[in-house]
Amino acid sequence: MGVQLAAEQASLAEIGDVNFSDLELAYHVKDALRSVPLGDRDSYDQLVGFLFEDGERLGSDEVALLVTNLNALSGAVSDIDFVHHGSLLDCIFNMSLWKHGPDVMDALLELIIALAASSGKYVDSCLDMLVRNFMPPGYFLTDAKQRTLARKKGQVLDRVHSALKDIAELVPLAPLRLEQIIKDRVPIFNKEPLIVTYVENMLTLESGVMGELVGNSMLVEVVNTLIDLDVEIGWDDILQDDSSKGIFEMELDDEEGSADDDETNNFELPRGFSSQKVLRGNVVAEKLDSLMVLMFEHLQDCYNSGRLVQVFETLLQSFQSTVLTAYKSKFAQFVMFYACSLDPENCGATFANRLADIFRSPVYAQEWRMSAVAYLASYLSRAKFLSASFIANILESLADWCSSYCKSQCGEINPKAHRVFYAGCQAFMYVLCFRMRSILGVPRLKSQLFLMPIGAILTHPLNPLKVCLPSIVEEFLLQAKVARLFSCSESDFHGLLESELSRAFGGLERLDMFFPFDPYLLKKSDRNGMNITENGTAMSFDEDYLDGFDNSMMQMSITPKNYKFGSALRGGMQMPSRIRPSTSPESL
Repeated sequence: MGVQLAAEQASLAEIGDVNFSDLELAYHVKDALRSVPLGDRDSYDQLVGFLFEDGERLGSDEVALLVTNLNALSGAVSDIDFVHHGSLLDCIFNMSLWKHGPDVMDALLELIIALAASSGKYVDSCLDMLVRNFMPPGYFLTDAKQRTLARKKGQVLDRVHSALKDIAELVPLAPLRLEQIIKDRVPIFNKEPLIVTYVENMLTLESGVMGELVGNSMLVEVVNTLIDLDVEIGWDDILQDDSSKGIFEMELDDEEGSADDDETNNFELPRGFSSQKVLRGNVVAEKLDSLMVLMFEHLQDCYNSGRLVQVFETLLQSFQSTVLTAYKSKFAQFVMFYACSLDPENCGATFANRLADIFRSPVYAQEWRMSAVAYLASYLSRAKFLSASFIANILESLADWCSSYCKSQCGEINPKAHRVFYAGCQAFMYVLCFRMRSILGVPRLKSQLFLMPIGAILTHPLNPLKVCLPSIVEEFLLQAKVARLFSCSESDFHGLLESELSRAFGGLERLDMFFPFDPYLLKKSDRNGMNITENGTAMSFDEDYLDGFDNSMMQMSITPKNYKFGSALRGGMQMPSRIRPSTSPESL
């Protein structure tokens, strides 16, 4: 270990004498600390120098001496002063638990807890030290260190979380300070394994003994991290569909025999899309992908432990303040979708009702209302775990709002002035493009649908059929004609191209073109036990209706595997597969 270390050991050897009491050991270190203001730094500098040593290079005797020194410092914290002992404090706060064995870890954490409890001025530094130990040093990520990393991870993180709990009990303001430190330390631009480990620790705090103190803020910060990564992925990075194809044209992606997909993945994708090209090689997307897997697993654990409804309320508040206002979020919103799929009767219904409430409420900005109804339309269209009855009720509320709006207006088409209205009209047409068949299959719901004032809305002088997206209008009219729900002159609307009226109503951000639960293209979270399956629910239809509906439309809707509506047996439920951000020409 060199001449310097040998001298330090000789100088400090008496501290390691097993015959010394804890009080005597603390006195020896106190003497070294008290000598610094008097100009005598020899013993102090030797102590600091030894603490700087790399724990992985220490022999058993040196480890024992280090433990002894740390224990002695714990008994002398009242004599540690930031002005005179800054180098000692810097050394302590920069020590890595990952570089030491269990005995040193325990002694170091005992010192950290003692420092935090001794003076409020050390609390932030102690918490920061523990948070930085959420992640291993970078060299642990090498292939040669993988076995060591796996062994160390549990040893280190269990102790870190125990120390955080102890400090929170001793210092009432510590949890509030911890929240800010964790937020400031999120390693969003670090390598994927590091940010994954960091977020794992955040979720551990949410579900652990400190959950009551910091759980909500941890969940919100994880969602914020997802959004931060999401916005780093540019729309140019996302594969665009063939511009000649519409958003309702479908085909089986695995017809060419994709080697990546096993035989259980019988899903459909928009034409022109190849799952073999899905954002591969995009470093930011890979990070986000891994974090989405963590969130899905965490939500499943919350469901299994009976905490999902409680956690969902925090998620919903976070969604409303961050995701809903983010410019065309691409992936982060699927956290909400997955949570809803786990508990449709509670979380699923709550999410839809909250979106509908935001849309109808004039207290929100127009952009928020348009975004909310776009989310609502996409969610109702894709979430096959929602019952046809529930969807019909939401559609009725949308139609009633649009009808009331029409009755209050005397003017003609004005896309900018009435864009919230047009967004609502487009929403119920979009949902019916996907859900009309299931609603018509239930006589009571069929009657409910035919009683909605859809015709009066669409023939009003505001003329939403000429303002909403032509692809949606045409598909809706096609199905409405078959169902005899609504009729108009086919020559007036067939083959419509997007007009200045259509482009004007969405505004600069084109929120009218946003379909947030369109298919998803993150590889790991897509494969994390996710499959599209047919609902299997028996429905009866009049033969006149069957021929006019494109069955592939129904297959776009999403159902968690093994899900049965109204059943408590959801152990096999899984995230829907192959749902990706909207990449149709209208949405970009």
